[in-house]
Amino acid sequence: MESDEDRQCLRCGACCLPGVFSLMRESDIRRWKDQGRDDILHIVARSEPIWAGDHMISAQGNEMGQGCPFLEFRDGMLACSIYETRPEVCREFKPGSSRLCRLFKGSGE
Repeated sequence: MESDEDRQCLRCGACCLPGVFSLMRESDIRRWKDQGRDDILHIVARSEPIWAGDHMISAQGNEMGQGCPFLEFRDGMLACSIYETRPEVCREFKPGSSRLCRLFKGSGE
């Protein structure tokens, strides 16, 4: 039987739809500061993300855009533009491990 570990990512971007702002951790912010990744920190700061109970919105009064701002279309597939330093939650995600993923096979399916 195929495990989540064996599944290859389809690069469909479904797991990136919640957006990095709702999932990033303080350790991600520290790492980006240590790495001098002002490009990432600028996007995070500009968005001024705040938790609105069940989703993230911008403190500037606009709804947050759909998906991670670092998701891009490259060579006919979706790709992470900050893959080498992506947030921890993205590093930990395994294809098929969540209902977000098209490879997910829940119990009884």
